[in-house]
Amino acid sequence: MSLPPVVVGTELPALDLPLDRSTIVATALASQDFEDVHHDPGAAEKRGTPDIFMSINSTNGFVDRYITDWAGPTARIRRVALRLGVPNFPGDIMRLTGTVTRVDAGAVTVEVLGRNARGTHVTAEVTVAPYEGQTR
Repeated sequence: MSLPPVVVGTELPALDLPLDRSTIVATALASQDFEDVHHDPGAAEKRGTPDIFMSINSTNGFVDRYITDWAGPTARIRRVALRLGVPNFPGDIMRLTGTVTRVDAGAVTVEVLGRNARGTHVTAEVTVAPYEGQTR
């Protein structure tokens, strides 16, 4: 098995992720991010936000999931670089989209954007490749 055939400019299918309070809390705890702003509304409000918000580790996990769902079970992420923008709060829907920006021997790089109603939550560059020994 190998990565899907692509060229620079190939657009990945969009993925809409509804984000409720349980998802935000559970994903923060699953990544061992116990910062109170990810599970305690009062603490988040004291820090100037209207509610709890998604952690960077959770965002990274959703970006990874988006890429591996597209690339298939034999794909391995080689590199991720991301930058956060506006927060994700309970009730948001984060739409992930991706565009192939580079195709090298055995690896594909994708620019991933995650947006909600307030704007861009995450901008990421992800390089993915099949298991070592497989060819593209």
